[in-house]
Amino acid sequence: MAATEQKKSYEVVKNFRGVNTKANRTAIDKDEFSWLENAMPIGYANLKIVPTYTTANVTFANTVTTLTSCNINNSDLILGFSEDGRAEAVNLTGYTKSNVAVTGTFSNSGINVTQWKSERALIGDPRKGVYSWDGTNLVSIGSVGSIAITAAGSGYTSTPAVIISAPNETGGVQATAQATVTANAVTFITLTDAGSGYTSPPTVTITGGGSSNAATAIASLSTFKTGTVSVLVTNGGTGYTNAANTTVTFAGGGGANAAGTAILSGGQVARVIMTNPGDGYTNNSNITVTIAGGGGSNATAKAVILTDPISGIETFSGRTWVSQGRTVTYSAADSYSDFTSVSAGALTLTDNTLHSNIVQILSANNFLYIFGEDSINVFSDVRVTNLGTTIFTNTNVSASVGTRLPAAIFPFFRSVLFMNEYGAYALVGSTTSKISDPLDGIFPGIDFTTAVITGGQVLVNNILCAAFNIRYNYNGTYRYIQAVFFDKKWFFTSQNSNLKLITSLPVAGKINMYGTTGTDLIFLYSDPTSLIESIIETALMPMTDPIRTKQALKIGIEATISGPGLLSTTIDSETSSSPPYSLGNFVDWINNFGSVIPWINNSAAEIDWIGGQGYQLYKTDAQQWGKYLGMTVTSNSSAMVINGFEYEHELRVRF
Repeated sequence: MAATEQKKSYEVVKNFRGVNTKANRTAIDKDEFSWLENAMPIGYANLKIVPTYTTANVTFANTVTTLTSCNINNSDLILGFSEDGRAEAVNLTGYTKSNVAVTGTFSNSGINVTQWKSERALIGDPRKGVYSWDGTNLVSIGSVGSIAITAAGSGYTSTPAVIISAPNETGGVQATAQATVTANAVTFITLTDAGSGYTSPPTVTITGGGSSNAATAIASLSTFKTGTVSVLVTNGGTGYTNAANTTVTFAGGGGANAAGTAILSGGQVARVIMTNPGDGYTNNSNITVTIAGGGGSNATAKAVILTDPISGIETFSGRTWVSQGRTVTYSAADSYSDFTSVSAGALTLTDNTLHSNIVQILSANNFLYIFGEDSINVFSDVRVTNLGTTIFTNTNVSASVGTRLPAAIFPFFRSVLFMNEYGAYALVGSTTSKISDPLDGIFPGIDFTTAVITGGQVLVNNILCAAFNIRYNYNGTYRYIQAVFFDKKWFFTSQNSNLKLITSLPVAGKINMYGTTGTDLIFLYSDPTSLIESIIETALMPMTDPIRTKQALKIGIEATISGPGLLSTTIDSETSSSPPYSLGNFVDWINNFGSVIPWINNSAAEIDWIGGQGYQLYKTDAQQWGKYLGMTVTSNSSAMVINGFEYEHELRVRF
């Protein structure tokens, strides 16, 4: 009796949803992928190979540790801050490079940059303070902190002029102030512009006004540099009458050069103006302040060392905002550098929702976001009162989720995306939601210790995506890849296995992404024609019957190829993979002995013969056994679209 022919079955997959590493490959849906690299699941029957990168003709002078961008006077610039403390700028029109700062200017890592209008970049160095760069001059935001009257003078018949000395740095802004005269004496000095570019406290001169005995005053220096000292008077004492003979001395603390002047009022020491904030101080518990002389006694003061590095700098609501420790300091209205005037100020977060210190701040969507490692606050509704002071609302929007990765926070459409050690999240309004469930399987393999996680927006295949650059242990070897998100789908790209940093920049109406492996500058996703290696691992599918073993008979890949395309394909089961099958539109010429005949042109170069292009079905006989079947497809072809995967198989035994 003739055997009955086994019925052939078929499976076709044309809907592409993205990668899913959370579940086992046998448990994900048939339209998901266990790995998807350099292939973008745009839509139904549209799995498109991504463009590769181009390398700009630029070499940074030292290894870049912070890569960021800005626009100054309508010039799009990439800024590279290096290990040796220098900074360089690359103008993307022609990729011309210029120097921002010489070696040793900045710290060797952890630099933050924001933009003020299109005038200048504002740079927050974790240890060395705040700077502005207008494309020509780098100026430290050392400004007048406060002005104190040391002698009120007498005989004033009109308001005198207050002249503050010029800043120390080229391109700085000279501070200005106004005097108030009461009962023929100068009783108050109002700072109207704190200036910039001061590296030491300026001198203050009071002239004119018809006085017979001129008033005198001194100024302090406002700076964000760590290791500097300020003084809090804890007891004003009694009997102090001689300011010129009152001394303030500092000891301990590990630093040097701190100096201050006591300001007397009503026989007491009212405050201490720092005529030199010093440098290198690190130990708050080991620094002492001694106030002596002046005819008085019992005045005491406490020195406060600024030890918290700058963690973020942003422009928001017409001000500059700087975060250090748990405090956010903001400049005066409509000023990027005045942190002293009446509308400037600072807010220290005391809520227990901020577990430690502020990690980063970000201006987006009409909010200023304050990120802690497990919390997020937002500042909003900034306004100035009738008294000239600034007020705003401070709202906690997440008391359990934040991040310790300051460079992995960026805006995306009307949301803010960020990554931490256990996921990627979207903050929309006041709601934080996890968007990386499909990536749960890769997080144990990400290097969060030695690598800087960076991210940003980018157009890939003309679709706006979010990308996180991560160092990942792929099959036992660490390399850099990009986890890319759009339309609720994830996939991976590998623009360069050593790509350490990335940054976004809108250029000519498109959102581009740039990166570096160290000293080069790479333009990501910019070359659609050069070869790029892609890896596609489909789901292992039960083919509607997970109990029975299947025997693979044929496979096919529908693809649209506009040039040479070669697909190396294995048939996978839950236990093994077949030898690779070559599919594509290359044509081999075979002689009677089964050998490939090479074709050589006049230049002694071998010629490749290409068959059909456009929409094609590439198929082959195949052999594999398993209760689950799928494919792994690798290619180094560009400008290719996978339109579908096809399987022909027969059902065999149960269990």
